[in-house]
Amino acid sequence: MPPTGTNQYCYRTSPPHMFSNLPENVIDEILICLPFKEAVRTSVLSKQWKYNWCRLPELTLDGTIWTSKKDFLLFSTSEITYFINHILILHDGPITKFILDVPRMISCPKIDDLIYFLSKNGIQHLVLKLPLCGHNKLPSSLFTCFQLRHLTLENCLIHPPSAFDGFDRLISLELHDVTISSKFLESLIYHCPLLERLVLQIPQHLNVVEIKAPKLISFKFTGSIQFITLKDVPLLAKLSLVDTGFVRADNFDIAKFFESFISVELLHLDSDSIKFFARAGEVVPKRLPFDLNCVKRLYLSEISLNGFKVVACALCLIRSFPCLQYLKIQVDEDDADDNIWGTLKCLKVEAFSDMTLNHLKAVKLINISGTRPEMQLMKLLLAKSPALVKMVIDPHYALNGRIYVKVKAEISKFQRASSKAEVVYDVDYY
Repeated sequence: MPPTGTNQYCYRTSPPHMFSNLPENVIDEILICLPFKEAVRTSVLSKQWKYNWCRLPELTLDGTIWTSKKDFLLFSTSEITYFINHILILHDGPITKFILDVPRMISCPKIDDLIYFLSKNGIQHLVLKLPLCGHNKLPSSLFTCFQLRHLTLENCLIHPPSAFDGFDRLISLELHDVTISSKFLESLIYHCPLLERLVLQIPQHLNVVEIKAPKLISFKFTGSIQFITLKDVPLLAKLSLVDTGFVRADNFDIAKFFESFISVELLHLDSDSIKFFARAGEVVPKRLPFDLNCVKRLYLSEISLNGFKVVACALCLIRSFPCLQYLKIQVDEDDADDNIWGTLKCLKVEAFSDMTLNHLKAVKLINISGTRPEMQLMKLLLAKSPALVKMVIDPHYALNGRIYVKVKAEISKFQRASSKAEVVYDVDYY
């Protein structure tokens, strides 16, 4: 115990050899837990610590290095390139994880030597977030990193050598704002047989892409594409199709699209994907020809309750998910049509006489402003959900107090199938 009045946290009271005598594995664990800049700074602790950071198997070079606390850029493009090369010269041992996140306000540093070095040093987890400054073509050495298990690319031009035959150990792939052909994207996914997680954010317009991934568990797509077909995805549990820009609707069969989703538990669709499904045929089916009992969570974002076909399609899916437990709908005000009476009719409780939402436990409705379709939806869900515990209503920010009180009063009169159903208003203003 330190003497009374002594600062027990004062480092000067520590024996000078304390840091030097730590086992290497303990030192490595300490350094891995630190930001890279702080790990390098430990070199001043003692002579023995001077180059300990050089054997770190995980390196993260991001904004904490390139910029100050006030977001002032500290390095130029050439300095970043020099900095990276200097680290590679000093580094000793394998690098299993490497993250490079370059500020958007500069041009892309030269990374050819970096990727070649990583390909020869056991890289398993690679993240390249390059600046948006034209096409940052990836060096061919990237496609020889055969030990990769996690790969994230941002703002890259992906053009593989002809001999490339996939990453047979890859389990996670993220592509953000990349330039890639439809043909190669399809081939890349197919030639990653262990792929479990896939995130695609692709702004360029692609043709139809068929995804075959027997180990895939999670898939999130955002971007412009003619259409995506999902085949041989027996383990797919999480699916998100948002801001898709699907354009092909001829001969599209919504039932065939969903029939392969035998394991999907969480489904996130937005206005774009729902509209695509809704306009694929002259008549929106009341329900799919089969039940998807696997779906437990459904999130519909930016959905207009003023559009008849959109509402009809959303209800078609809800009817087809009899084991649904959690439902979240973010309401959007756009896309009003002339068939408001048709919308109100399909939202009536009587229209759901063919089924009950026996497993629905929680509902969250966002951006509620008290329109007739919104009120009808709430009435429907409360009346047809005997297991409902909580309905959370997040009012629209512009909803005035008088209308808010009126909405609450009206909801309080709705019949509830569940005696435990609680309606909660998730807003501090009121």
